[in-house]
Amino acid sequence: MTITPHTELIRRLADDFTALQDAVLADMSGVCAPEIAAALQYEALVGPVTVVLAHADVLARGAVRQAELSSQLPDRLRRLRAHARRVRRARSQAEARYKKERALQAGRRPRPADPLELRVARAAFRQAYDESLRQELQGRGLPDGTPQAPEGDLARWAWERETGVRQFPARVRELCDCDDEAFVSALLLDAREEENPHLQHDAVVERWARHTRTALAWGRYAIGQAEREAAACAPAVRRAPLEALDDAYQDAAVLAARCREAQLRATALHDRMQAALAAGPGGQLVGECRAAALARFAEAQPEAWHRVREVTTRHRAECPEQTEGCPHCHRALAAVLADSLPDGTDEDDDAGRPEEDVDVTYGDRYALLTDLPDSAVVAVADAAAGEDSALCGFGWAAEDGATGHGDSLASSSGEAEVIGICAAALSLLDHHKDAPVVVLCDSVQAVKAVDAALGAGDAEAARRVCVFPESRELMHRLVHHRHRVQVRWLKGHVGHDLNEAADALARFALRRVTGRIPSGAVRREETRILRSLGREPGPLSVAA
Repeated sequence: MTITPHTELIRRLADDFTALQDAVLADMSGVCAPEIAAALQYEALVGPVTVVLAHADVLARGAVRQAELSSQLPDRLRRLRAHARRVRRARSQAEARYKKERALQAGRRPRPADPLELRVARAAFRQAYDESLRQELQGRGLPDGTPQAPEGDLARWAWERETGVRQFPARVRELCDCDDEAFVSALLLDAREEENPHLQHDAVVERWARHTRTALAWGRYAIGQAEREAAACAPAVRRAPLEALDDAYQDAAVLAARCREAQLRATALHDRMQAALAAGPGGQLVGECRAAALARFAEAQPEAWHRVREVTTRHRAECPEQTEGCPHCHRALAAVLADSLPDGTDEDDDAGRPEEDVDVTYGDRYALLTDLPDSAVVAVADAAAGEDSALCGFGWAAEDGATGHGDSLASSSGEAEVIGICAAALSLLDHHKDAPVVVLCDSVQAVKAVDAALGAGDAEAARRVCVFPESRELMHRLVHHRHRVQVRWLKGHVGHDLNEAADALARFALRRVTGRIPSGAVRREETRILRSLGREPGPLSVAA
């Protein structure tokens, strides 16, 4: 290893979280000692810097929110907001630098000598190639994996073969064997009470990285509860709720840092596995399996294989990197093949498309309601979610003039939309005893979740989206009326009157519950919004 004048300083900063964070924030403010500023530029600290800035970012935004709720002087609030912006900017820059360093490391890492045809076929016809590889692994008695990542399972198999099976410590075995809910509880305990060193074990790291989002959501849940309580109190008696809010932000900051650390460790584990695989006897096994999978692909997909051979042969005649095996050319060639397929799409066109772009209306958006009976009650629901807090607002508006809004706690925008759908449907069911109820929503994720629960007659079918007890309780209530309720997708923000009304009410509900509307002005603001939408407060035009 190259010895630099900053080696000891770098090691100390890497081992001391507080010292590193102080150094990063001082460097951000331009008051850092020159030798520390120079040490922060070394590659060994690129990842740790993103960890401390994830922590600092949450704390900075938390300080702003607490100042807003405690009626701080305008000058202090401006300074806190300016600091939060600087930290957010520094965090973005650190993440960009980390990605750049990762790309440089990947460029220096020995690449597998896969033929160009194999790499193009794998990129252009991923689903078909993965199926061929799955069959090959199965034929050799190796782990099947999933069609999305069979090579990852093969790499893990080879890693275990090379390192040998070791007896894990009891605490590590507990983390490996517990269910997902218990594992998330362990992550929350790690953030709130005592750091768990066993999360860093190779057998646990990938699960740690995979479940941090759920743990972060529960951190936001605690913030939401404390924020709601503080906003509901008069400013003069907010001391205790604000202390609880500060504690919640402290926990959320630790969760954010541990989440980033988990991602870094999972990436490092993957790199070590790949390096060991390439250097050890497992590398030959991987090469054999990939080549055999390509032969299976060529036999099963002769037309696709012909196009792969044609485009790679033509490319080699002109590529200046052909002597090196065209290491960077396969993605561009795969894109050429994708463009040449019918309708301008490849066989896995939906794989990279955001879920919200998928049209699930089964027809023209403007013909959504043509198959409904005249007695059907139709409404549109929408939701608005915050950034740090799990607090959300929801609103809905029906064709018969009824409206409603309220607030709740949601782990994601999708869960917030589910709450809005359920609240709208349950309110309308109570006031229309026999009529069918149809709720439209512009969130594909929410529509699919509610539709799955109604179709199965089981609220647990929406469990992946409905994380918090508030949405689960609403879903359980709604499932009892599943024969009278339908939910459908509606494209949002295209001038649909009911959608615009629901959106305005959801944003109003979020501002109200977070205390951004003075308590004495809430009713006036609600009336103003309803009248601006061409509606008057009615029997359902109240907070849910």
